[in-house]
Amino acid sequence: MTAQAAKVSLTTKIYYGFGSVAFGVKDNGFAYFLLLFYNQVVGLSPSLTAMALFIALCFDAISDPVIGHWSDNMRSKWGRRHPFMYASIIPIGITYFLIWNPPAGMDDTSAFWYLILLAILVRTFVTLYEIPSTSLVAELTDDYDERTSMLGFRFMFGWWGGLTMAVLAWGVFLADGLTAKGFGTYGIFGAIIIIIAIFISAVGTHRHIPDLHSPPPGHSKKLIDNLLELRETLTNRNFLALFISAIFSALAIGLHSNLINYFFLYFWDLETVEIRNLNFVYYFSAVAALLLAQWASQRRDKKQVAIVIWTAAIVVQPLPVLLRVVNLMPSNDSGLILPLLMAHGFIEVTLSVAAAIIISSMVADIVEDSEKKTGRRSEATFFAARGFAAKVVNGSGVISAGLILSVTGFPDNAVAGAVPQITLNKLALFYAPSLLVCYLAALYGMSFYKISRDGHRKNVAAASATRNSHNAEGPEGNTAVSPDKSPAE
Repeated sequence: MTAQAAKVSLTTKIYYGFGSVAFGVKDNGFAYFLLLFYNQVVGLSPSLTAMALFIALCFDAISDPVIGHWSDNMRSKWGRRHPFMYASIIPIGITYFLIWNPPAGMDDTSAFWYLILLAILVRTFVTLYEIPSTSLVAELTDDYDERTSMLGFRFMFGWWGGLTMAVLAWGVFLADGLTAKGFGTYGIFGAIIIIIAIFISAVGTHRHIPDLHSPPPGHSKKLIDNLLELRETLTNRNFLALFISAIFSALAIGLHSNLINYFFLYFWDLETVEIRNLNFVYYFSAVAALLLAQWASQRRDKKQVAIVIWTAAIVVQPLPVLLRVVNLMPSNDSGLILPLLMAHGFIEVTLSVAAAIIISSMVADIVEDSEKKTGRRSEATFFAARGFAAKVVNGSGVISAGLILSVTGFPDNAVAGAVPQITLNKLALFYAPSLLVCYLAALYGMSFYKISRDGHRKNVAAASATRNSHNAEGPEGNTAVSPDKSPAE
């Protein structure tokens, strides 16, 4: 297989996708449980917990483009991506364990700084793996549809990793309630899964190293030159369209993911076993999303398909909460609540994940659009920079969730069934409109993306010509190193 192979084997797609289990485990924990754990179990106020997570996100977001650019320009016998993937394995496992097992008896100040430090470390080490690993999609194939297929596997395994931890959390680790011991065991198991997933993915894709791209010859190591390269790369207009879109979607995602368990526990009065069963549905959603993304984008332009699917997801997501506020949902003691939430969850997650798969594939297609102009392949830089926006603003979503809990007077150590209905309605009426405004702004930003199916084909041809030209020139006019081989090989 060459770096421009049209088709990628199923085995390679599975190895590539399986690594995302690690990200899914970490992301599910951080998005759905960390605020809940440090607020309701450790006893840190929601505003301080949210602030700590936001500060960690800011550090993480800064590290993303740095690691991305570093990976894009790495030269080693293991290529540009795998050294980072292998180096991340043990540090992620250790720090993920520690964040869920804080020392007992800490006061608020100690807990605040402990959370900041460990959240920064976990996120940085995950970035060290996730950005280089994700970037392999644009190196293993330049085919418009194969990239969507590969990213479909990555999203599916990512969701499965996160869902497995959610199911185990509600069905095993937290079956007796929200306890420090339960969350501690959750952290141990999550750390083990992360280590295994990264190792299998790195080893499984190792054989493709000789087929991957190397940086163009003569790359400067000066800081100012690297900063200028970053600026040139990230001012690509198509990238900026998705960057702006990511900013607003991350606001909504951060708000939704940090409040969803509050809705499950206190708005719908679900038992932990019911939340576990609800999460089982999402396994099928991840598979359905992979199939939907591949089917819908075949012979169509990705932008139009993504906008249609994402619009449907935006409409569906807050529906049950809004229907309850206007008394059009059954009461919580009705046997219909769980089936209705399951049906809603299946549809909403399928649509959301399918849209995310296609949008990520759109990011991959920017690589050749940029390469034809700059002569550099910047896969990791683009994925990292889009993640930069998502993480910083997702942090704002965390803060927004914490502020909403404070403004609505949501109690610490809340008891299901005992939270006043007026408080729950306030929570819903802050939540739903905020989601809609942010998502609509994200859709508007995406509308400025211009790479079509035909445009991508032309970009691939132009980028190949640019690459061949650089290859012929070589450093300082000498014979060039092949762009598909590392000098060490």
